[in-house]
Amino acid sequence: MGASKKSGARVSVLEDPHELVRVPLQAILLADSFTTKFRPITLERPKVLLPLVNIPMINYTLTWLESADVKEVFVVCCAHSKQIISYLEKSEWFSQPNFTVTTIESQNSVSAGDALRVIYELNVIHGDFVLINGDTVSNMSLTQALLEHKERRKKDSNAVMTMVIKRSKPNPAIHQSRLGTNELFMAIDPNTKQLLYYEDKADHSKVTLHLDKSLLVDNPSLSLHHDKQDCYIDICSPEVLSLFTDNFDYQHLRHHFVKGLLADDIMGYKIFVHEIHSDYAARIDNFRSYDTVSKDIICRWTYPLVPDVMNFGKSATRLERQGMYRASEISQSQSAVIGPFTVLGSGTKIGNNTKISNSVIGEGCKIGSNILIEGCYIWDNITIEDGCKLQHAIVCDGVTIKSGAVLEPGVVLSLKVIVGQEFVVPPYSKVSLLQQPIEEDSDGELEYADSTSDIINKVDKSNVEIASQVLETHFSPALELGIGGDGHVWSPCEGGHEEEWRHSVAPVPADKTLEGMKIMEDDLALTCDGSLLPPSGELKPNSIDSEDDDDDDEDSMSFEKEVEATFLRSVHENIQENHLILEVNSLKLSYNKPITKCAGAIFYAMMNYALDTAHSSAEGLLQNVKAVFTKWKKVLKSYLIRIDEQGKEVPAIDEQIEVILKFEEMCLGSAKEFAPLFTWILHYLYNEDIVVEDAILIWEDEKKDADETDKVFVKQAQKLIQWLKEAPEEDDDD
Repeated sequence: MGASKKSGARVSVLEDPHELVRVPLQAILLADSFTTKFRPITLERPKVLLPLVNIPMINYTLTWLESADVKEVFVVCCAHSKQIISYLEKSEWFSQPNFTVTTIESQNSVSAGDALRVIYELNVIHGDFVLINGDTVSNMSLTQALLEHKERRKKDSNAVMTMVIKRSKPNPAIHQSRLGTNELFMAIDPNTKQLLYYEDKADHSKVTLHLDKSLLVDNPSLSLHHDKQDCYIDICSPEVLSLFTDNFDYQHLRHHFVKGLLADDIMGYKIFVHEIHSDYAARIDNFRSYDTVSKDIICRWTYPLVPDVMNFGKSATRLERQGMYRASEISQSQSAVIGPFTVLGSGTKIGNNTKISNSVIGEGCKIGSNILIEGCYIWDNITIEDGCKLQHAIVCDGVTIKSGAVLEPGVVLSLKVIVGQEFVVPPYSKVSLLQQPIEEDSDGELEYADSTSDIINKVDKSNVEIASQVLETHFSPALELGIGGDGHVWSPCEGGHEEEWRHSVAPVPADKTLEGMKIMEDDLALTCDGSLLPPSGELKPNSIDSEDDDDDDEDSMSFEKEVEATFLRSVHENIQENHLILEVNSLKLSYNKPITKCAGAIFYAMMNYALDTAHSSAEGLLQNVKAVFTKWKKVLKSYLIRIDEQGKEVPAIDEQIEVILKFEEMCLGSAKEFAPLFTWILHYLYNEDIVVEDAILIWEDEKKDADETDKVFVKQAQKLIQWLKEAPEEDDDD
């Protein structure tokens, strides 16, 4: 690691700025997250090889890098390096003509910083490169972000990194994103897009920030955001590797490197951001983000990274109605019911009267009769005997669940565990054949490896028996899993079950959302416009220039997309209506939207779902609309009524008109298939007491002076409107 090598690498790039354009694009892929969040599974198998909708995770990252015109990828393999290298050598990635994948083994690297220092010593990076983890799914184009990065580099050699970010409002009631990550605060120069402040708020009970006054003095134009998601996709200059080598205390990419550069006012290195909008990018950081990204893949937000396109040696999978994916050679009883948004792997057998919905089933599974599987991830070669019930659980390869057993929400069963007959595995339990470490890793959140990782690194990763023998001497006694069971139930992590729900595949408990919302409503720091003010004497976000005033349309679109995504998750996970209302109310507070916008967004989500559900005729589409409203009408109606001064429920006319206007907008734009059915559906909404007569007549009256192009649906609905005007007043009993 001599100084000559470092200075030589730096000069070779800066001597010729055009070298940035000529050098083929390279990437460094970290095949280790250096965390313990996926334990106990990752004691035996590397995270990047865990199946994501039946495809090993690393394939999504490599597929994207190839599509983004990256020519050479260096895969740094640390924990379980032998497994990763063996998998890649046998895969199609080693035979691509214009896409080179090179594995670099570094078992002694216990952090991202260590891994990057190894890359620096090898001197294989010759220009700008993409830095990414092997647990990232994206379909974004890199062209614009690369262009911005290179243009900045030509003008300022200190512009060493561009981070990709995406808008994603956190749930204010629980202070975390839909990916289960902590609330993130960023300060960005709105003109240059330079990142000035970065804070991941791990303490869910506090939202106040402390910014250095010099930050405000030196940056008169500054925007503070808490609505951004860090995609962990970075475009870096070669200096980044030098900086890690010069600073051995840089371990974590964000907590150390990014925050270190932002705090260093001597060297003057700068970090910038590139925000994506319609593209998809997300990192699988915990079990909740594993669940969220899996559902996004099934719902095709990640296209072309979807089950019927991605196979990688697996049997071809075909897309059927309502987000159902089915591989070949599946044996299914006629009485079995396979619900929407479910993926079935090849060679799986399903018995009588078994119900499966919103789940991913792997290859070669034997699923018996009278079984309920809801919201689960069942990997390969799993046996589930008759009468079992599984809800929102992860079941790893080779597991056997004996008859009558129950997996409560949030359960994780690691490789080859056996659950005994009629045994009930408690909520959020993590179960493994390996016993739990006596000492938890206190630095887990900072991406350090702990003593257990060191133990595993010292043995052959492919030899689980040897690893188990070594581990047995370091772990506490086991807990039985019922009659015929085999495995150990791990004790809850620090914070107990109280915090387990945050990073679980199970839906956020309704009581947690309600509890958080009550705290928000009672908080004296809640202003009338929904923004949180910190205590006196600290920075007030409202005192900083904000871009939000300039992008109301984009904000409204983001709100609608978030509401739609929330609604779809509720459909997939069969969440109760009251819980969905709480989730939408949280988004309302987060985006500072009025009730009218909530009504329009919910209606939009419901109608889109009816449109996307399989149908072959207008009559079929009408039946879909009826089915959606039969199930979810209560949610929409909660935004279409208000309580008057006497405490009685009365129609919220403005909100109901918003629904009609939103329906018009859909018929003219994204959902033209509804246009011929406008009057019928409007009449249906009237019959279901979703919109009342006054709302329809006021809507018609407001259109009197509109352009002819805005009167299309008023004219279409004239017979209905005339009938409403002429119909005699009906008694309440009628």
